[in-house]
Amino acid sequence: MANILIIAGSVYGGAQYVAEQVQEQLQDQGHQVVLSEAPTVEMVTDDAIDTYLIVCSTTGMGDLPDNVAPFFHQLRDQLPMLTGRKYGVIALGDSSYGDTFCGGGRQFDELFAECQATKVGERLEIDACETLQPEDAALPWARQWALML
Repeated sequence: MANILIIAGSVYGGAQYVAEQVQEQLQDQGHQVVLSEAPTVEMVTDDAIDTYLIVCSTTGMGDLPDNVAPFFHQLRDQLPMLTGRKYGVIALGDSSYGDTFCGGGRQFDELFAECQATKVGERLEIDACETLQPEDAALPWARQWALML
């Protein structure tokens, strides 16, 4: 079983709620899971963590939520090598914003790939225009994602 760090980037609490629901499900599947809404580079580089799941909403014009923006910039500046570790991304957004749709999750996806972590599965992009309860899309995706770890 994996030791998973869930990083929750949330503006109004929607992504946080999804992350909490996914945490429960992953724990029920037997994984060790830590959820953080204030992650640090030290948490990410901890040898005990082998897998990351980023659950991130988007604000403004494709921007990161305030609670994870400092972490994102610190990780980008330090660019630690995460070779041998796995990650996945659940991105929440609103397609009416066009090109910036799910921008927060997309930025994290690119950054973890740059850090040489191995992406597991495809990024899940949840559109607020189509999905009223994002956990309805996230939970089945996370169940399948965890089977690929």
